[in-house]
Amino acid sequence: MNSTSARLFLCFIAGCLLLPQPVRAAEGINGNLVTVKWLEKNLRNADVVILDGSPAQIYAAKHVPGAVSVDLMAWYGLKEMPVADMERLYQSWGVSPGKKIVIYDQGGTFLATRLFYSLYYFGFPAKDLLIVDGGLSKWEEAGLPVTKDVTPVSKRGSFTITRVNEDVRVRLPEFLTASGDPANNVLLEALGADWHFGQVAPFEKAGHIPNAVLASSADFFNADKTFKSPDDIKRMLAYLGVRPEQQIYTYCGGGVAASGPFFALKFLANYPKVKLYSESEMGWLSDERGLPYWTYDAPFLTRDTPWLQFWGGQIIRMFGGARVSIVDVRSADAFNQGHVPFALNIPADVFKRNVSSPEKLAAILGPAGVDASHEAVVVSGAGLTKDAALAFVMLERLGQKKASVFLDSMDKWTQRGFSVTKEPTVVGPQKGPRDVSIPAAAYSGHVRKDVIIADPKSTHGIYPKVFIASGKDVTAKARDGKVVHVPYTDLLNADGTPKAAKDIWTILTKAGVPRYAELVCFSDDPGEAAVNYFILKLMGYPDVKVFIEESGLPLLNAISFLLRRDS
Repeated sequence: MNSTSARLFLCFIAGCLLLPQPVRAAEGINGNLVTVKWLEKNLRNADVVILDGSPAQIYAAKHVPGAVSVDLMAWYGLKEMPVADMERLYQSWGVSPGKKIVIYDQGGTFLATRLFYSLYYFGFPAKDLLIVDGGLSKWEEAGLPVTKDVTPVSKRGSFTITRVNEDVRVRLPEFLTASGDPANNVLLEALGADWHFGQVAPFEKAGHIPNAVLASSADFFNADKTFKSPDDIKRMLAYLGVRPEQQIYTYCGGGVAASGPFFALKFLANYPKVKLYSESEMGWLSDERGLPYWTYDAPFLTRDTPWLQFWGGQIIRMFGGARVSIVDVRSADAFNQGHVPFALNIPADVFKRNVSSPEKLAAILGPAGVDASHEAVVVSGAGLTKDAALAFVMLERLGQKKASVFLDSMDKWTQRGFSVTKEPTVVGPQKGPRDVSIPAAAYSGHVRKDVIIADPKSTHGIYPKVFIASGKDVTAKARDGKVVHVPYTDLLNADGTPKAAKDIWTILTKAGVPRYAELVCFSDDPGEAAVNYFILKLMGYPDVKVFIEESGLPLLNAISFLLRRDS
C-alpha cells in the first residue's frame, strides 16, 4: 500500500469512528429481553429510545437516566384510543422506525409488557421492541445510577401506524366461544387467586370467567423480578394443562395484567397461538346477556336438585336423552325408605372393600346399571360425605367419563316438590322406545394410575410432592416430603356442602398448600383423604392424588366386613 492509499484508508477508519455507532447487539440481548448491563452500555446511543412505563410518581422519585416517562395508566387507562391518537402519542415519546424501543417498569410487574403489547399491536416491529429484564429493581441492584431529572424528548418520532396486528387480539364473540371449548382453547387469567376465587370483587360479581385457568402474572417472574426461563414457563403451563397447540387467550380485569402472560408465552416460550383480550372481565361483565361467572374452577363436579331432577328424570329418559347414572351410596335400608327416582343402590361398603381391586368394582357397577360413558352422580343424602367422596374417587380411578356429587339432602329434594320412591330401580333390557328401564352394561372403564397410589415413589409430578394430612390429626408415620395438615372438616359447611371458594383458598394458603405441587391426600380413613381430593379438584388443582398404603388395605377390608355383617 502506497502512502496515498494509506492516508485514504486512515481517513476512512476515522470517518467510521465519527459516525453514530449502531446498537451494541448480541451480548445482553436474549430475544426481546435485555439485561441492565446492556442498557448501561447503550444508555446514550442515539438509536435507542428508553421508555419508563412506571406511574408518574415513581418516575419522579427515580428513574434510569435518559428514560422518557410513560405513565401507562394515565394515558391508557381502561379505554380504547383511536389509531390517530395512538400514533401521535407514540411520536410524542420519540418512537421512530429503525430505533430500538427499550421499555422497563419497576420490575416484576406488567406495565412494561402492556406497553410492549400496545406498540406491537399497532404495528411496531417486534424485533425492535425490548424489555429490560428485572426493570428498575435489577438496575439498582447492579449499582447503576438513577436520576430525578425529567428527560425531554429531543426529537418527535416519525412512527406511523400503517397496520394493526389483529391476530393477537381477541374480541368477545370469539372469546365467548372459546370459553365453551376448553379442549381446544385456554382462557389464561392473569389476576391473583384472591380475585379468581372471589375474595375481592372489584366489579359487580365475584369470581372469574368460566373455564379460566389461573396463571397470575406474578407467577411468570423469579424472586429477583426477572422473567422465568422459557423452560420454567413451559413447565408451569404443562402443569396447568396448557398445550402449545391450543389457542391461548390471556385476560385480566381490564387488559393490562393480561400482557404479562401474553409476552411470556408468545415471546419467551414461543407458543404459536396467543391472543390478548383487551376488554377482559370488564367487557365480559358489561355484556347485556349477563354472561356466567364462576368462583370454583370446576362447579360442574357438584349437582343440585333441579339439575338432577331434569337430566336424570323420567321425561329425559323417555326420550332417550338421559346420560346420567345416579349412584346412591347409602345403605340398603336407607335406600329402601326412599330414594331419588332411577337411582342405583351401590352402598359405600362396595366401594370400600374394592379400593384395592378396581376391576372387581367395575364388574359390579356394569350389571348394576352404571354406564362408564355417562355422568355418574353420587348421592349420599347428606352432601359431600366421606362415603360420597370415596365413591367419586373410585369412579374417577375407573375412568368414568364424568363423575359428580349430589350436594342436596333427601329433605331438600322433597322440599323442592319432588317425590322420592321406595320402588327398586328396574335394571334390565328396555322393552320399548318409551321404556325407562336402565340397561345393564359391561363397565368399560380404564383404570387410571394417577388417582389412588399405594407407593408415593410410584409417581413423579412436574413439581415436588406435598402430602396433605386430611384427618383430624396427622398420622404418626412420617412422609418422605413436605406435609401440611388440612382436616377435611375445615373445608365443609355443616350441611355437607363445600365452603365458598374464597374461604377454601384462604384455608389452603394458611396451611401451606402451594399452588404448584403434586398434592397427595392421605389419612387413616381413605374417605377423609377423598373429601380433600374432591375439594382440590373443585378448586382446579391439576395434580391431586389419594395415598392409601397397601398395609392399610387389609384393615379397610376388615372394616368393610364388619359393616356388612352388622347390616
